[in-house]
Amino acid sequence: MLNKMEKKITAREIFGIVWKACDTFRGLIDPSQYKDYILTMLFLKYVSDVYKEKREQYEKRYEGDKKRIERSLKHERFVVPKEATFDYLFENRNEPNIGELIDHAFEVLEENNRDKLAGEDGSGIFRNISFNSSNLGDTKDKNTRLKNLLLDFNDPKLNLRESHLHDSDIMGDVYEYLISNFASDAGKKAGEFYTPAEVSTLIAKLVDAKPGNKICDPTCGSGSLLIKAAREIQNDNYSLYGQEANGSTWALAIMNMILHKIDDATIRWGDTIRNPKLLKGDELQAFDIVVANPPFSLDKWGADVAEEDKYNRFWRGVPPKSKGDWAFISHMLEVANPHGKVGVVVPHGVLFRGSSEAKIRQRAIEDNHLETVIGLPSNLFFGTGIPAAILLFNKNKKRNEVLFIDASKEYEAGKNKNVLKENHIERIVKNYREFTSGKLKPGVAEEKYSYVATFDEIKENEFNLNIPRYVDTFEEEAEIDIKSVQKEINKLENQLAEVQKEMNGYLKELGF
Repeated sequence: MLNKMEKKITAREIFGIVWKACDTFRGLIDPSQYKDYILTMLFLKYVSDVYKEKREQYEKRYEGDKKRIERSLKHERFVVPKEATFDYLFENRNEPNIGELIDHAFEVLEENNRDKLAGEDGSGIFRNISFNSSNLGDTKDKNTRLKNLLLDFNDPKLNLRESHLHDSDIMGDVYEYLISNFASDAGKKAGEFYTPAEVSTLIAKLVDAKPGNKICDPTCGSGSLLIKAAREIQNDNYSLYGQEANGSTWALAIMNMILHKIDDATIRWGDTIRNPKLLKGDELQAFDIVVANPPFSLDKWGADVAEEDKYNRFWRGVPPKSKGDWAFISHMLEVANPHGKVGVVVPHGVLFRGSSEAKIRQRAIEDNHLETVIGLPSNLFFGTGIPAAILLFNKNKKRNEVLFIDASKEYEAGKNKNVLKENHIERIVKNYREFTSGKLKPGVAEEKYSYVATFDEIKENEFNLNIPRYVDTFEEEAEIDIKSVQKEINKLENQLAEVQKEMNGYLKELGF
């Protein structure tokens, strides 16, 4: 048990120990891959330590009565049999089949916690990761790496019992921070599993979920955007739903939810366009809030099956087969209920590209669902330097205008990418809320920053949503005083002549 005088572990300390453990894999496999091993082992260490503490508490309470102890443990949040505990794996770290033992530990953990750690088909969430994989090297090298990994996680400071944690939310915060750092290292692949925290915060504030809301992210990655949207509610009266196409990222999303103490989230594995899994009977399930950062301009997104889509999601038109942006937007609009809101990150091409995309865009505007277009700074997202935009839709929109915000110059330059700071986020949110409350009238809202466009204006622009058509950010160049400039040039020329004269004198003295 924790000594009363023993110092509790902080998020920073946990992060430092776990981040150091990454050295086991650096240089061997890509960060986008080894994040799965690190984050999965952290999850196992956490549930093992919590379960061990619970066992000790029941042993003390029931004075060693094994039947009562085991009966009580079966009702805990997680059941962790001996062979699934971190301590068991650490004790067997020198075994030649340690990779198999770790894989078996996760299978046992899944088997005993199917309500939390299994998909809708009953198979476990860890099916897509193997610690016995040849990706970790030949048998000797792999065993050495796994032994080192267990040694790192056995750091005495890394005691993850609830009583030893600095606060109750620490594990969720650490998990988010680790995922963010993996995204920073992973380059182009980072966008597959993580949306920058400040972008998630911005979208969460804009969609403004309310108590009782059902919130969905159809391309949820590791679940960070969903969690941010839920946290805006500031109580536990909500339900979360997500779908993710990548199996290992789907597992991360479920673990992320659990470490944030959201055990009842419904997260499905599968391709949202080709095989939507969030259903109510034979129909698409409807939600109050739908948020997403879908893959930008995805090729081969499913145009081949869109024409025959049994859910009729593409009645506005079928997007081009090489650019799936409007396919995801169409899906999101269809799963938003009649009062639902949609917040989605898109590349700027979505705002102005022609052909079938133009027809879909026009129909969405004519239906009066589009509420706001926000231009973001460039180099804001992991893996791409291109600027993105946020589109906000409201199925219960009250006014027939659209707010345009050009926030492209509102950022702080970071080491690897640009960052939205709190004041940048608040400026966007303030404009949006003033618009939705009716305070902003058609025309310029904030000079060189925001503009309220009428439907007729957008129609005159042929439903092109390119932000510079509405927000004038042109900066006039200062007038040049020719006389002053010429006077300065004359002065500099005189100074140069004096320097040359002095230099020639030095050269003459030196015999040149």
